[in-house]
Amino acid sequence: MKKNNLKKLLVVFMLVFVLTGCTTQLTDKNKKAVTNKTTGQTLTENILCRPEDKDTIKLYEENGVKIEELPKCKNFSIDSGGYEGIWTSLIIKPLAWVIIQFGNMVKYYGLGLIITSLLIRLLAFPITRKTAMQSELIKQAQPELNRLEKKYEGKTDQQSMMKKSNEMALIYKKYNINPISGCLFAFLQIPLFIGFLEAINRVPAIFEENFIGFQLGTTPITGLTHGHYIYLILTVIVGLTTYFSLKLNSASNPDNQQMQMMTKVMFVIILVTSFFMTSALNIYWITTNLFTVVQNLLVKIKKEKV
Repeated sequence: MKKNNLKKLLVVFMLVFVLTGCTTQLTDKNKKAVTNKTTGQTLTENILCRPEDKDTIKLYEENGVKIEELPKCKNFSIDSGGYEGIWTSLIIKPLAWVIIQFGNMVKYYGLGLIITSLLIRLLAFPITRKTAMQSELIKQAQPELNRLEKKYEGKTDQQSMMKKSNEMALIYKKYNINPISGCLFAFLQIPLFIGFLEAINRVPAIFEENFIGFQLGTTPITGLTHGHYIYLILTVIVGLTTYFSLKLNSASNPDNQQMQMMTKVMFVIILVTSFFMTSALNIYWITTNLFTVVQNLLVKIKKEKV
């Protein structure tokens, strides 16, 4: 797939996302965000199903949301509420329904979220495996790529750049490297991440639940400010799994200083962001990171045996 095509797909996705709606914040008559004082979470206005917590129900009713018109979360179906735009009807509702179904089966919606995350990663395995394989192939080709860089070091004229580009293409062909294929899942992760974010925020059964000691709708920063230091565990695990995930990817090109710097910057951004993501979204992120680490290790072991 050409870069121009990727850009076009990204533009189309953004247009669909912007034009078909997204999560909206619940506000009071003064246009201030409504917050659950117990959990510290900011509530979502366009929830998909009915909350169960009495305090949460009261907050919604006080601010004009007709709770009685919504289905119970355990009875939520893909067509509940009718058609609500491409993004909500084709992405958010099916994703929320799958999480709810697994949650009903295993009695915990947090566990349902984990199972759904793993299921999606398994379905995407043919694509993510290619991404992991590309990293290993680049690692094999790195000595030749380094020699090529030294050969054309300091040469910026058009003829030299064309020769360098042609020789690099030959190296990529020799090792069966396709740089674009390594970007495919990175592109898919954008709508997946936003989809999980919206499904979590719009399904009370998820953000009301306490799972393995964490209130799923609460962010670590909110938990810490209320003296619940257990939420620090989430950010530590996010940091560790992100570090190893990025390390395995950057190991394919250890001599590329720009890539190493980008990896460090990404790590810091994700770690800081984890403090402001809900516990449910942090659990999703940890699950996908662990899957990526295990997958990359298996690909690496298999490649070394060949």
